[in-house]
Amino acid sequence: MHLRIFTEPQQGASYDTLLAVAKATEDLGFDAFFRSDHYLRMGQGDGLPGPTDAWITLAGLARETRRIRLGTLMTAGTFRLPGVLAIQVAQVDQMSGGRVELGLGAGWFEEEHRAYGIPFPKEKFSRLQEQLAVITGLWGTPAGESFSYEGEHYRLEDSPALPKPAQPKIPVLVGGHGAVRTPRLAARYADEFNIPFASVEDSERQFGRVRAAAEEAGRKGDDLVYSAALVACVGRDDAEVARRAAAIGRDVEELKANGLAGSPAEVVEKIGRYQAVGASRLYLQMLDLDDLDHLELIASQVQSQLG
Repeated sequence: MHLRIFTEPQQGASYDTLLAVAKATEDLGFDAFFRSDHYLRMGQGDGLPGPTDAWITLAGLARETRRIRLGTLMTAGTFRLPGVLAIQVAQVDQMSGGRVELGLGAGWFEEEHRAYGIPFPKEKFSRLQEQLAVITGLWGTPAGESFSYEGEHYRLEDSPALPKPAQPKIPVLVGGHGAVRTPRLAARYADEFNIPFASVEDSERQFGRVRAAAEEAGRKGDDLVYSAALVACVGRDDAEVARRAAAIGRDVEELKANGLAGSPAEVVEKIGRYQAVGASRLYLQMLDLDDLDHLELIASQVQSQLG
């Protein structure tokens, strides 16, 4: 089981804060640093000092880290044109020496679109399908050849399909809870399927749907990596768990029910349940980015027990 650190900077974080978390992620032996792609805070709080852009952040971290994978859960398809995004991600992959992964979703948070004047189309899923086709098509076009695409939403004519990423193939993540279209989309385009904030039972059902869709598409179910994203709130004792839960405005029992919360032993046991239904990666949503001791505790007393 690989543990990855997943941040939500729209809730309030500067680049320097994200850099500190990314360096701790690397130093403590975690597998990857991922971040959300949002421009407006959710729920309570002021979101200060304001939003940071996902791919500008990852470009900076690409030059400041050496080992960890870097990516998004999930880049919003409404924020960028697919051709431009293909260029951005390929460039950051080059800057990192081939450590980038792209999680791409349809986009959903209408309020942030209104706040920053970003169009919020009614039909987003068909756009996401075309975006994945364009991005993977551009990256997969052999050097010296051109790429064209004719879709309902996007049209590319004789693109040189440059630049190329450093990796032969940048891993693409697709995720969600949809029972039919989402598994089919993952089966066609994804290297990894991620289910966010779901129970063990719901994760098992969705993984099964994706496996079935992959086999229907002519792939093996095990061709994909299966992962889950869960909020983390770990403490050495009940008081420390309660303190960390209060810091992020959550209830301990709710966190234990819906996330990875409690003592290291409790969290290791629950991770084992996700592993048993097919997850080989977990994205730990860290909501208090100033609490680097939390990362150290998870590294020393949770990650160390996972082998």
